[in-house]
Amino acid sequence: MKGIIIPTRKLPFNYTALTIFPFVFAKGLVPEWLKNHERIHLQQQLELLILPFYVWYLLEFCIRFLQFGSRELAYRAISFEREAYENHGKEDYLQSRKRWQFVAYIKKKGI
Repeated sequence: MKGIIIPTRKLPFNYTALTIFPFVFAKGLVPEWLKNHERIHLQQQLELLILPFYVWYLLEFCIRFLQFGSRELAYRAISFEREAYENHGKEDYLQSRKRWQFVAYIKKKGI
């Protein structure tokens, strides 16, 4: 799934891109690594049947915020983001990715 890229001027939290299945809202030119990052999120959303993805994302963000006391650290520690950041440079990642791979990032050490 490649997603439908929609150019925009504003996004919340100073994001460069935001994926809300099946759309990718993006500011400016979208580099290939960012497209891959957002495609990983599209796959995660599909696996969780879309709406539960957002519930899990928000819940995990709240837990991480309580854990770290920082929005930036909480965001970076979310399992969905950890998987996407660690693998967005691998062009063929989605072809070899196992389903529910983000679960492996929940307890993985480091941010």
